[in-house]
Amino acid sequence: MTSTTAFWLAGRQATGETTFDVTSPWDGRTVGTVSVPTDAQIEDAVSAAHAVREDFAATPAHVRAAALDHVSRRLVERTEEIARLISAENGKPVKWARGEVGRAVSVFRFAAEEARRFNGGEAQRLDTDAGGQGRLAFTRRFPKGVVLGIAPFNFPLNLCAHKIAPAVAAGAPIILKPAPATPLSGLILGELLAETELPAGAWSILPVPNDRMPALVQDERLPVISFTGSETVGYAIMDSVPRKHCTLELGGNGAAVVLADFASDEDLDRAAQRIATFSNYQGGQSCISVQRVIADASVYDRLLPRIVAAVEAQVTGDPNDDATDVGPLVSEAAAQRVESWVDEAVAAGAKLLTGGKRDGASYAPTVLTDVPAEATISCEEVFGPVLTVRKVDGEAEAFAAVNDSKYGLQAGVFTHDLGTAFRAHRALEVGGVVIGDVPSYRADQMPYGGAKQSGVGREGVKFAMDDYTYERVMVLTGLAL
Repeated sequence: MTSTTAFWLAGRQATGETTFDVTSPWDGRTVGTVSVPTDAQIEDAVSAAHAVREDFAATPAHVRAAALDHVSRRLVERTEEIARLISAENGKPVKWARGEVGRAVSVFRFAAEEARRFNGGEAQRLDTDAGGQGRLAFTRRFPKGVVLGIAPFNFPLNLCAHKIAPAVAAGAPIILKPAPATPLSGLILGELLAETELPAGAWSILPVPNDRMPALVQDERLPVISFTGSETVGYAIMDSVPRKHCTLELGGNGAAVVLADFASDEDLDRAAQRIATFSNYQGGQSCISVQRVIADASVYDRLLPRIVAAVEAQVTGDPNDDATDVGPLVSEAAAQRVESWVDEAVAAGAKLLTGGKRDGASYAPTVLTDVPAEATISCEEVFGPVLTVRKVDGEAEAFAAVNDSKYGLQAGVFTHDLGTAFRAHRALEVGGVVIGDVPSYRADQMPYGGAKQSGVGREGVKFAMDDYTYERVMVLTGLAL
């Protein structure tokens, strides 16, 4: 019988009155049973976070940095255990789950480094005008208040880390809500944080059901909301709390552009392999997975069969097997949605070159061409292992095709030309342009976020810390400067 996993309320373990089961999308087995906080316990967590906010902001940097370093070290020590847990609750192949743990290790390490150097203060002389003579401005950053972090299922450990680590580094209390489908990975972070000397109330991890979130979102004691998830939910949150600070990472439909100068057999083999890998690497359930390939006409006919072959070479199956590249989607409902979008596109005239088959929660890696512009799979984020390939004439048409989307998270441009790289950086309406590779590259310390309907604000440890804090100026008067 599976034991019940407690949640973390103001730094201590707690259990509620009800539970829910977490099941594997691969084989349906129960991975864990999680206790659900009551309304009174949620209130206790919010009250504790609100009460500790000033003391936590004043906590010495070395205390916060030491806690973050501890979590980073413990993640290394428990890598295999946690990777297996991610794979079990999410369906992610274990080799990708190990990579996710490694990234979370880096996030907490980066946060420890930033905690030590963030908010050192900046002096600004004011005697540049006569009225400022004898005055000096000194600026520091202070937390806006308690952060409500809402994490998604697709990176159940690392995206929880991206909520918690910057908040702790900045001295902002945080209440984290992990995704209902994958709460166990986030709750593991509670175990590690509980081993530190962070003050009670500085953090809570609460597996609150989605239908009970509006009250938390509306609570005035939680002035900062950091949300990663769907466009619909993210903007509904922002619209419901117009006076709060919201950071929203809402996804995209990432494009990989292959230009005419990327034309040797070696170039095209590499592009095809990278595209195939990163259209399928989390079952396509990544905001920056490759969904659209936009290929110059001069390379299209040589690139397309390479992409199909590379996609067909992806190993699908049991996520517990180290050889598996592509596991199931997070649920059968998710796979059914992907299936319906592919079927719609094919019925409208798209050509199915490979894949297009569903087995329970698994969907075969799929390649489509000639997809109508109005098809759902052309316009929305598929969040599944599906790739569309399109032919264009020249750089300008390629860049216009990338921008012909309501989303703008990241884009990849396969080119060797430095001038083209800078033109792409200027022309593409996205938060990040990756030259010589797919759009799926993310370094956890860099600013990460999108344009248009891909969201508001930036993640990446230092940049999230900026989002969680504000500048406060002190003017010193009567100084002999």
